[in-house]
Amino acid sequence: MSTLTKDIDAIATLKGAQGAAWDAINPEYAARMRAQNKFKTGLDIAKYTAAIMRKDMERYDNDPSQYTQSLGCWHGFIGQQKLISIKKHFNSTDRRYLYLSGWMVAALRSEFGPLPDQSMHEKTSVASLIEELYTFLRQADARELGGLFRELDAARKAGDAAKEADVQSKIDNHQTHIVPIIADIDAGFGNEEATYLLAKKMIEAGACCIQIENQVSDEKQCGHQDGKVTVPHEDFLSKIRAVRYAFLELGVDDGVIVARTDSLGAGLTKQIAVTNEPGDLGDQYNSFLDGDVVNGPDDIANGDVVIKANGQLLKPKRLPSNLFQFRAGTGEDRVVLDCITSLQNGADLLWIETEKPHVGQIAGMVNRIREVVPNAKLVYNNSPSFNWTLNFRQQVFDAMAEAGQDVSAYDRANLMSAEYDATELATQADEKIRTFQADAAREAGIFHHLITLPTYHTAALSTDNLAKEYFGDQGMLGYVAGVQRKEIRQGIACVKHQNMAGSDMGDDHKEYFSGDAALKAAGEDNTMNQFG
Repeated sequence: MSTLTKDIDAIATLKGAQGAAWDAINPEYAARMRAQNKFKTGLDIAKYTAAIMRKDMERYDNDPSQYTQSLGCWHGFIGQQKLISIKKHFNSTDRRYLYLSGWMVAALRSEFGPLPDQSMHEKTSVASLIEELYTFLRQADARELGGLFRELDAARKAGDAAKEADVQSKIDNHQTHIVPIIADIDAGFGNEEATYLLAKKMIEAGACCIQIENQVSDEKQCGHQDGKVTVPHEDFLSKIRAVRYAFLELGVDDGVIVARTDSLGAGLTKQIAVTNEPGDLGDQYNSFLDGDVVNGPDDIANGDVVIKANGQLLKPKRLPSNLFQFRAGTGEDRVVLDCITSLQNGADLLWIETEKPHVGQIAGMVNRIREVVPNAKLVYNNSPSFNWTLNFRQQVFDAMAEAGQDVSAYDRANLMSAEYDATELATQADEKIRTFQADAAREAGIFHHLITLPTYHTAALSTDNLAKEYFGDQGMLGYVAGVQRKEIRQGIACVKHQNMAGSDMGDDHKEYFSGDAALKAAGEDNTMNQFG
């Protein structure tokens, strides 16, 4: 017996117990509404999606070809359309998630207007976007099931038992649009208590996975910009523990924490770590500091800070900003220590922010981490901040040169030029871009590939194209040929925008509530009928 059938029977029993006051209540209609609202709270969603992520992580450990993917979304409608498209093209949402980018929250969702990715936006806007995304995904479920219910009614009315059975099977086996969200909490928006409070809000909104980075909260910079400042390990670990406590308090026992390190591109620290004995975590952090060895009191000027590190007195280099500088060339060593420490203290996945998409570079760090934590796995940012075309063409150029091939026809610094698009070098580079995710999942321990800002860029690109045509000499044809005709022929659901906004569901409810007296929108004069 299906869940829907069980609910119909249960509500029918309840109706019978209520007597004549409930005579107008149709148990099947009520059961349909219940089916269209499968997830009652954000915590229901967080528990459901956490289990999905844990299962996917185990599957990846057994087979690295089973990596997962997501795209960053800045609005509920964008996330909804992404999942509708995935179901349409692949008949499954398996291993496909959503990513919530702090960068896009800052740039697009702040009441201050567009802001840089520096944790200046309202912290509650992150949890609000999680709630919004899941509101739209739940509506996608309700809309899709509503269409199936109407098909079921039509099959019954026509007496088509085979069609009725087929539609009933689709209803009983309906796959939800609800998928895991990896949500960016930046550097925690304050101290560990502030991190805990925000994490709770995010989990209550539905987040099963929270990504946190090791930058100083009030100095936070985008991972692909300069000026990043990291914190000592103990400060970061306290925030990881804060997020774990938030998960546990709310009953999401298998919630997922992604520990992000920005150390590869961060040359500064705000604090000298507390250390109690040689070789402890604080001492290891301090050992990376740049500075001058102190040989005597004459080497110390007014206001200088002196520490004991690596068995000698060291005067760390302090900048006019009151920040301390790490030694050049220590980035990878700091990344490895960050990652091992995070995994040993409660993180589940790693995020290494790099300056380029290079499988070999990532694998080199991951292999060192796996010497200590064999099942270490990464979430990796396939960032639009990388010039993918130039990076991979240069990688192919360098490989060709190293192999002794003639590269005299190419200008390495100018490989982005369209004049190279038809060359063998460009073809090889594009193939490496195409297989990057599979290659990195297999060779560099990347469990999850995401693009942080894709829908920011697609919105800008499509709007530019429409504006150019519509406000130019193409006029209305710019919209019809460039948008609507493509929507119709590609089967884009929102071509019926009234339906997408819930008009048909509203009609269903009016019928449930008012019967034959219902005033419906989907009559003969509804222009949406022009789209079939």
